[in-house]
Amino acid sequence: MGRQHGLTGEKLSALADRQSSPALDDEERLALRYATAMTQTPVEVSADLFAELRARFTERQLVELTSCIAWENYRARFDHAFGIESEGFDEGAFCVVPKSP
Repeated sequence: MGRQHGLTGEKLSALADRQSSPALDDEERLALRYATAMTQTPVEVSADLFAELRARFTERQLVELTSCIAWENYRARFDHAFGIESEGFDEGAFCVVPKSP
């Protein structure tokens, strides 16, 4: 699905070095910072980070971005709680584990 919307292998590889990779633009880096903050336990989205988001994205975009991040966190936690594991559809692909911020 991501590839249908312009997500390239270069951008996927850039996730490991997301804060400095030239493959990502400023909005993508900001969205990834937000996703990281929303994924922490407990969730800690600073007022400064949210102010940056509001300056860059519309209300509608923020609602959609927040919903997408929350939904993926929900799915990951749901699957983990039930012991649901990968079904191997990513065979031959890769999943980059980002470095800690």
